[in-house]
Amino acid sequence: MTSTVLSPEIDAELLRRYDISGPRYTSYPTADRFVEAFQADQHRLALQQRVPGAPMSIYVHIPFCESVCYYCACNKIITKHHERAAEYLAVLYAEMDLYRAELGPGIQVSQLHLGGGSPTFLSDDELVQLMAEIGKRFKLVPSAELSIEVDPRTVDAGRLARLKAMGFNRLSFGVQDFDPEVQKAVHRIQPPEQVQALVEAARALKFDSINVDLIYGLPQQTPVSFRRTIEQVCALQPDRIALYGYAHLPARFKPQRRIVAELLPPAGDKLTMLAGAISDFLAAGYEYIGMDHFAKRDDSLAIAKRQGRLHRNFQGYSTQPDADLIGLGVSSIARIGATYSQNAKTLDEYYDAVRRGQFPTQRGLALSRDDLLRRSMIMGLMCQGRVEFESIRLAYLVDVPTYFAPEMERLQGLADQGLVTLEADAIQVTPLGWYFVRAVAMVFDRYLQADASRERFSRII
Repeated sequence: MTSTVLSPEIDAELLRRYDISGPRYTSYPTADRFVEAFQADQHRLALQQRVPGAPMSIYVHIPFCESVCYYCACNKIITKHHERAAEYLAVLYAEMDLYRAELGPGIQVSQLHLGGGSPTFLSDDELVQLMAEIGKRFKLVPSAELSIEVDPRTVDAGRLARLKAMGFNRLSFGVQDFDPEVQKAVHRIQPPEQVQALVEAARALKFDSINVDLIYGLPQQTPVSFRRTIEQVCALQPDRIALYGYAHLPARFKPQRRIVAELLPPAGDKLTMLAGAISDFLAAGYEYIGMDHFAKRDDSLAIAKRQGRLHRNFQGYSTQPDADLIGLGVSSIARIGATYSQNAKTLDEYYDAVRRGQFPTQRGLALSRDDLLRRSMIMGLMCQGRVEFESIRLAYLVDVPTYFAPEMERLQGLADQGLVTLEADAIQVTPLGWYFVRAVAMVFDRYLQADASRERFSRII
């Protein structure tokens, strides 16, 4: 494969070197480290010990989809029976009541995200009711970011207008790829014209931000076909773009067993697709936020990165302050203080727990001092691209070079490759290093360093 030059500092050879698996670090420790010994009582105690007045975010998981996308690794339920949503929403409201009982009324929420599954599986009336029920139990601040994931096949311009009227100010369209053969291979047919019409309608309705999700490495994709998709997306000019690498793990995700492995592009083609996409997005005026996210220069995400205000949670990069997170619905993950907790992953278990008046916590983790210290290091690298040793020393009473002596030695190899700069009192991710920031963060992952098996993670590029 010929070398695809992205900039004076980066080419496909370096991309090949880091074609490895690793966590996305929406949390540290990562969710695969949660333990079943952490149950509802531990989650309730964390809520009772929560710092009053601390900022709060809410994630609501809507698991239903009408049809299966073969690449999908989300927790979802495939059904055309929309009446099933009524029972789910009733239990969801009961779960909200459990939180209100512990936290009291008027908890201020600065960020709300509906994900899935397909949140737009719900009818307009159900979405209106959902937003009303949230408003009864929590106080959505006037500047709150209210976002919803949208399956383009389930909405039209009229429905987008109704979502705007409900208070949503951010949309994320699942596109993945515009090529008809690729769409057929992954069982997700949606013409480019359909998405274009929706993006234009959303822009006319003055949504604050429009995001488009893409995946490279899907069956039937080629560098040429994916380049056409990138060009079409750039023509749409969404505010943000998320570019994910497909991780083929059929042993873990049953829908992926329908993908014909022989149709997957070889590693060299995947790297060419990634290199070309990065080059084209930068040429189109997007800034590289980190990992697999791009944003227009005037988007709040790009501004937050430039100002050092970028944060990260289970939904990815965020402009919101580091906040506690309530996870509502089946399989959702909450972060309260120095704890993580995940809800039951099946409807029966979720329904049973909530109906018994219990938080549906199935597993979780109380973070140790070492976990918190490493989380600060990893999130500093992932979000700000810089860790000041003095701030870590003041917060945790440790000398970074001494405490992390083995990690600093491993970082020297990354510094030799131009990914980080090791200063006397700081670690700085270089512009080149932002493309491989997951590899930089992995150096400080104690669990990962002790576990050579990384097949459960996606590729880091």
